[in-house]
Amino acid sequence: MKLASLFSQYRNALEHAYSLTPMMRHTIDAICRCRVHSSYLSHWQCQHCHNEQCLPLSCGNRHCPVCLHQTTQHWLDNQLSQLLPVSYFMLTFTLPAQLRTLVKAHDKSVYTMMFEVLHSLLFDFAKRHKQLNNSIGFTAVLHTHSRQLQFHPHLHVVLPAGAFNAKTQQWQKAKGNYLFNVKALSKVWRARMLERLCQQFHVPPTPKNWVVNCQAVGQGAPALKYLSRYLYRGVIQECNILGVHNNLLTFQYQDSQTKQMKTQTLPVLAFLWRVLQHVLPKGFRRTRQYGLLASANRLKLKRIQLLLKVIIFPFKKTKAATRPCPKCKHAMQFIDILPMPDS
Repeated sequence: MKLASLFSQYRNALEHAYSLTPMMRHTIDAICRCRVHSSYLSHWQCQHCHNEQCLPLSCGNRHCPVCLHQTTQHWLDNQLSQLLPVSYFMLTFTLPAQLRTLVKAHDKSVYTMMFEVLHSLLFDFAKRHKQLNNSIGFTAVLHTHSRQLQFHPHLHVVLPAGAFNAKTQQWQKAKGNYLFNVKALSKVWRARMLERLCQQFHVPPTPKNWVVNCQAVGQGAPALKYLSRYLYRGVIQECNILGVHNNLLTFQYQDSQTKQMKTQTLPVLAFLWRVLQHVLPKGFRRTRQYGLLASANRLKLKRIQLLLKVIIFPFKKTKAATRPCPKCKHAMQFIDILPMPDS
C-alpha cells in the first residue's frame, strides 16, 4: 500500500477533518508527485545492452518513504567512521504527555530548546563526573513518534563511555555499569526544560518525574543503525502498511518490550494524521553532534582514534546510483537530468 495513493484519495477529507500546516501540505504534494509528476526526468543507460530509460525524478522530501536511501546510508557511514573502540551508552530524554499540545503549536521553538538544554545538561554532568571531567562527545537525534506512530517527542543520545584528557593526551574510560545517575538527570532535565518553556509559554502542570533512560549499547554501531532508520525516510515503511478495508487501515509495528510484530487498525484519516504529525519544521535538523564529534573537532577525533589504535580507512565516496535494466537486468548507469518534453 503506497502512501502516495492514500494521500491522493483522502486529501480532501484530511483538509476538512484536520488543520494542516503549510509544511504538511508541502509534504503531501511531494509524496504524491514522487517519481510520477515531475518537470524533469532522470536519464539512464545500460552499459550492457545500451537500452536507455527516462524516469520522473524522485521528490527528495525527507518524509517520503521511498526517497533518500543513499542519504541515510551516507549519514550512517559517516557516524560509523567516527566510532571509538570503547563502550557506548544510549540516553533517552522525553517530554511528558501534558506538553504535547504545546509542542505541536510551537514545534520548532520547543525542539530547539530540547537540543540546547540537552547540550548544557550533559556537559555539566560530565564536568562533575570523576572520570569525565574532560572533553566528551555525543550524537543527538530527535524522534517525534512512538512505535505506533503516536506523537511522542524525545531525544536519543549516543555517547562514548569516556572522555579525552587534554593534559595527558589520553583517553580516560568511565568506570561502572552506568554513566550518569538517571534520577539526577531526570530532575535537572525537567527543571531546565520547564525554566526555558515558562520564559515563552503558558505551561500546564506536569508530573514530578520525567522519563530519562540510560542503557549500555555495546560498541555503539547497533544504536546508530537504529537511529538512522527514521532520519530521512519518514516514520513508517510502506511494507508495514498491510491494507485498507472499509476505510480502516491496518499497519504493523514492532513491540518495544517483546520485539514481536503486532498490528493496529485505525480509520484511514486517523492513520494519515498520525503520519503528518511528524513532519518537521522547514530547515530543522533532527540530528546534531557535540563536543569531540562536532565538525570543528574532526582533527582531535582522528588523534584520539590513532591513540586507541583505530584503523582509519579513507572515507568512502558515495557510490554512483544504479538501477536494473528492464531488458537484460544488468545495472543501468545514471547519465543526466532532462526536462520533460512537454515542459
